[in-house]
Amino acid sequence: MAAEGTAITTKIRRLLQSPSLSLKKSKPIPLTERVTLEKVLGLTVSSSSALACEPKSALVAYPAGCVVVLLSPKKRKQTHILNASRKTITAVAFSPCGKYLVTGESGHMPAVRVWDVAERNQVYEFQGHKYGVSCVVFSPNMKYIVSVGHHHDMIVNVWDWKRRVLAATNKVSSKVVAVSFSADSGTFVTVGNRHVKFWYIDASKTSKVNWTVPLNGRSGLLGEQQNNLFCAVACGRGKKAESAFCITRSGLLCEFNGRRLLENWVELGAASACCLSVSEELIFCGCADGTVRIYNPENLRLIVTIPKPHHLGLDVVEGIDPSHVPQKRSEERFPDTVALTFDPTNRWLSCVYSDHSLYVWDVRDVRKVGKVYSALYHSSCVWGVEMYPAVECPGKGCLSAGTFVTCSSDNTVRLWNPYLESNPSSANIHRNIYSADLLKVIYVDGNLQFLQDVDPNPTGGTDKTDSTFSETKTGIRTLRVSPDGQHLAAGDRVGNVRIYDLELFAELVKIEAHDTEVMCLEYSKPETGMRLLATASRDRLIHVLNMEKGYSLEQTLDEHSSAVTAVRIAGVGDQAQLVSCGMDKSIYFRNVEKEGGGLQFARKHHVVGKTTLYDMDVNVSQKYAVIGCQDRNIRIFNLGSGKQRKCFKGSQGEDGSLIKVQIDPSGLFVATSCSDKNLCIYDLYTGECMATMFGHSEIVTGMKFSNDCKYFISVSADRYAVLSCHNFFTYDR
Repeated sequence: MAAEGTAITTKIRRLLQSPSLSLKKSKPIPLTERVTLEKVLGLTVSSSSALACEPKSALVAYPAGCVVVLLSPKKRKQTHILNASRKTITAVAFSPCGKYLVTGESGHMPAVRVWDVAERNQVYEFQGHKYGVSCVVFSPNMKYIVSVGHHHDMIVNVWDWKRRVLAATNKVSSKVVAVSFSADSGTFVTVGNRHVKFWYIDASKTSKVNWTVPLNGRSGLLGEQQNNLFCAVACGRGKKAESAFCITRSGLLCEFNGRRLLENWVELGAASACCLSVSEELIFCGCADGTVRIYNPENLRLIVTIPKPHHLGLDVVEGIDPSHVPQKRSEERFPDTVALTFDPTNRWLSCVYSDHSLYVWDVRDVRKVGKVYSALYHSSCVWGVEMYPAVECPGKGCLSAGTFVTCSSDNTVRLWNPYLESNPSSANIHRNIYSADLLKVIYVDGNLQFLQDVDPNPTGGTDKTDSTFSETKTGIRTLRVSPDGQHLAAGDRVGNVRIYDLELFAELVKIEAHDTEVMCLEYSKPETGMRLLATASRDRLIHVLNMEKGYSLEQTLDEHSSAVTAVRIAGVGDQAQLVSCGMDKSIYFRNVEKEGGGLQFARKHHVVGKTTLYDMDVNVSQKYAVIGCQDRNIRIFNLGSGKQRKCFKGSQGEDGSLIKVQIDPSGLFVATSCSDKNLCIYDLYTGECMATMFGHSEIVTGMKFSNDCKYFISVSADRYAVLSCHNFFTYDR
């Protein structure tokens, strides 16, 4: 009997311990871990200080807002390090062993952070700057990290990072743009406007004391080049270990000897130069117009000029065959080279250009340079994103499932599909040799002026930048794809609306609709029985255009007294409505009535709130309007009665306003973006926060769920798009 009782007890114990009947509650998954960042389409690199490579793993690191992208060019895969402080990352550098990555950031009280590359988590944090960090670097012996502040900061710090102490510090009198360590780790060089300075680390002092000692430095002897802007520096390696190589904005490659004397220089043969990378055998100089020249460090003789990237205005659709060579024309322009980093193990040269494109060149044979990897991104603020609708078509004029469209201040509309299968039968666009993610670029008006970054302060001064350039930009402010997938409507910042054919990618109609920027576009759904396009603008007007009549004007609505931020056409058949909200805190509900051969939009309800309304979406049932408000609340209105049904908090923070709201295709969740740069996803029915996201360094200007609810895409003013794979739908609620 005793043995039988023991067996029963054992069975009960095993049953209670089984996962299906566990009495213990599973540990809740943190909100920030319910969404996985899968891909970043863009970069925010402005100099070589923000581009680094790790020879052992062949990873290339660069910042994209608050994210460090770790790219494997060979595998074409990304991993990411997210800066939880939400500050913009401005500089990156790998440790010589490849285990760690150091980053600098901008913003109030910026930090120098050391990350474990494999674990992608922060291991050290140092605060010694006030406004921003322009460059960071590890010493070759891995004992020190040097960080240089922005030109408003003007501080050079030497960190004994494993002891977590500031070993030495000093100030500089001019803007510093680059830093490089000598091979023996005893000296590092900083360069800037009329500035080349050699700094000496006294290891006997910094290692024995636990307080900060003054950092000793001596200026380089510039001679005839004393008034130049030195924009990059790299200390020599191997036989040239005592030398330091610099380039000037005017286009000179200079060599300083061990006595700090400028003893040799050569002209690069370019209008200007910007970046530099040095190995034992080669010197790489990045210049204007896409030029990269390779020199011999022994005698500064030119070895070869590597191929240029794509020319500005290239139609990437043409580059299907790897042997494709675009026709050269005398008027072609190429983007400037702004950042370089060389991998001496794989002999790969990574280049970032001024149009925010990235190329990785194979320079094992400098006489026969090949391309390993390339990607093209937006070069300015990304204003909007739209998913291509899930339509059934046998092939003509249809894009692949999962394709999405973005628009930007760089005057382009771009079509992306990171997961396009090879040779899809239902697509009229295929992979190209220039970018694995980008399918097509539409250059609005053929204007290429804003495809490149422009340095607003090339002399390195501290004065405020001139805003004239940014104010002259046209740019595409918003866009919308028609439900049948045939047309794309794009509204720009001066009030024009353009209609594009998505089969031929040709402009069909240009409508001078508004006096100022177009804030919102909306196509009517097939369920309404109408084919309309509504346009809303900052000029407080709403125009309703008839697609069947060549986008002719059907009616103009002028009830709003301020900018119209969102307009939606909802309902089914005779119950169709046009709903709009704006900066005047008003919501207008209008019935769509057919009269004779035209349409009339009769006001049904007018609701005035106490807060500004920034964005609106309509749920799948077409019964409720979900509105994002300035007070960070989501308000839900019944379209039939115009009455508010629910209100709940749409942000986890206590600052900012809700800028965008978006309901997923299933109608269960609503995503919000707040001006504090955070993204949240809520249960639409309970108001429970299901997930939070961050990574952008500026406000999120647009976001969309994929048609299968698997992906969530966000775009921002920080010039890059983020593709996030979110799996929170599988979690128990």
